[in-house]
Formats: sequence, structure tokens, C-alpha cells
Amino acid sequence: MKERIASILSNALERIAAVRSMKGLEETRVYILGKKGTLSQVQQGMRDVPKEEKPEVGRILNEARGAISAALEQRQTALQAEADREAVTAVDLTMPGRTLPAGGIHPLTLVRDEAVRILRRMGFALAEGPEIEDEFHCFDALNTPTDHPARNEKDTFYFDNGKLLRTQTSTVQIRAMEHLSPPVRIVSPGSAYRRDDIDATHLSVFTQIEGLYVNEDVTVGDLKGTLEYFLKSLFGAETAVRFRPHFFPFTEPSFEIDVLLQAAGQAPKWIEIAGCGMVNPAVFEAVDREKGTREYGGLTGFAFGIGLERLAMIRWGIRDIRLLIENDARFLDQFQA
Repeated sequence: MKERIASILSNALERIAAVRSMKGLEETRVYILGKKGTLSQVQQGMRDVPKEEKPEVGRILNEARGAISAALEQRQTALQAEADREAVTAVDLTMPGRTLPAGGIHPLTLVRDEAVRILRRMGFALAEGPEIEDEFHCFDALNTPTDHPARNEKDTFYFDNGKLLRTQTSTVQIRAMEHLSPPVRIVSPGSAYRRDDIDATHLSVFTQIEGLYVNEDVTVGDLKGTLEYFLKSLFGAETAVRFRPHFFPFTEPSFEIDVLLQAAGQAPKWIEIAGCGMVNPAVFEAVDREKGTREYGGLTGFAFGIGLERLAMIRWGIRDIRLLIENDARFLDQFQA
């Protein structure tokens, strides 16, 4: 048995050294170590070895298997090195490399990140919430009456289980107040969904950034000062800002915000850019009822919301909102970092 093992080992090492391809090496491995391989057959014969010789024969057998496995691994490494060398023999390493096209940041990401940076410098913390919402967080807590058009299936995407795709990121404001004790100062960028017909100025999914500040004695002056600073930081110190009275169910009083801007390629004009207002006390009452507390009773605050698509379209003179979702490289190349 010992002589047979030694003979198999010698022949195996010679056979492995002579192999010239990965396929041949695998065939050699199976021939020697496979289930019906030469060494495996010897191992099956261990049952016929006298008991007193089994320890030594077993040791020799294991050493042979180890030596063969090591030889196979070394030959595999050598064959791979040869293949690598052959692969580059026709390559001129002195030729200059090809310049790969540089990636760019999407315009919506650019304007979102800048808006968040400005608001974080003002003390706003970043907050987020789910895009699949319930009616309480999307409508009820925001003082939206049951007959409001936004709650109609023609305007909102509902699921069979009663859940819906949020129509605004104001839902994050409610969730933030549910989990935080005042004062609260948060900004929440994210996607919102409405059943709008897609055209040059409307999409069924769009991106908002909303802010909320709640504390004692927050006033309309705080609201105006915050948003004027934000918009002038975004569009330039000379930007004119005006507030027009409006109506939103979740703020009272409410305002639309216009800025006097010269969009690229256009004459200066007033452009509606955001909605805002002082948080309606009914919103605080709804949050306190849900929490079972009176944390927000007697406090005041303001909230605002801005569409990031509108900001991007104004900043870069984009005439068609659909360009922001088409992933046309010719369009996106203009915003390379």
C-alpha cells in the first residue's frame, strides 16, 4: 500500500507539471482526487490494511493528498499568470488612456442640497417620513375637511387598504411633532404624488421641501424674516420678495410668496414660488389628541413648502419639467460638477 501511494504521488506530480491549460488541470484533478480517482481508490482500500499499519498508512495517504492539492494550486496560479501575460502582449502600454466621461449631479439634487444647507445654517434639522401614508397624517391632522378636493380619488393615489401616496411632505411635520417635544425646527425634503396630467409644468410625482418651526411667541415677522433670508441666500441678496394673502387649511394666516426674478432667457417678472403661513391651532390640537398630551397647546409656529422642480426651472431656465425625469444625457451633461 505504501509503495502504491508513493507511485501515485510521483505520477500525479509529473502529470500536474505537464498540464498546459486550466481545462487540463481540472481533468487531472478529477483523475487523481475525484470520486473514482487513483488516490481515492487507494483510500477505499484502507479497510484491507492491517490494523497495526493503518496509522502510518493513513499518515502517508494524507501527506500525499496534501502534496497533490498544493501542486494543483501552484500550477493553477502559474497558468493564470501565463494567461494574464498573454492577454496584454498585444497592448501598447505607452498609449494614453481613454478619458471617461465625468458624472454630474442631477439639477434637483443640486438645488435640494443647497436649500437644505441654507436652512441647516438657520438651525433647522433634517427630518423624513414615509411616502405611503394614512389619511390622518396626510389630511385629518392638517385640518383638511372631508369634502376637500385633495381627498378625492381623482386627485390622490389611494391603495385598496385605505393607505395613500402622500400628496405633500407636510405629513413629516405631523410625524415630527408626534415624536418630538417643542421647540421643533425641522426641514423635510422628499417626493409627493398627485393625479395631475403630465405636461410641460406638471408631473404626477414631484419634489417638495417643507419647513416647520414651533415655539413660544413665534410670529409672522419670524416667518417673513426666515423666508426672505432663505430666498435671498438662494437667488441673491438683491432678490425682491413679496407675500400675498392666501388660504391653506393648515395655516392661518396663510400667504403665497412671489420673488422678482429674471429666469434665464426671460424678462424679469414676479414668480410664485412657495406657500407658507402660521400653523393653524387646529393642527396642534390634532397632534396633542393623538399623543394624549397638551405639549403644543398655546404655542405658535410657522410652516412653508416649496417645489424643488420650480426652483430648478427658474434657476436654469428650464422650460419643460419633463426634462427633469427623462434622463436624457444631453440635458444632464449641462449640470456636470
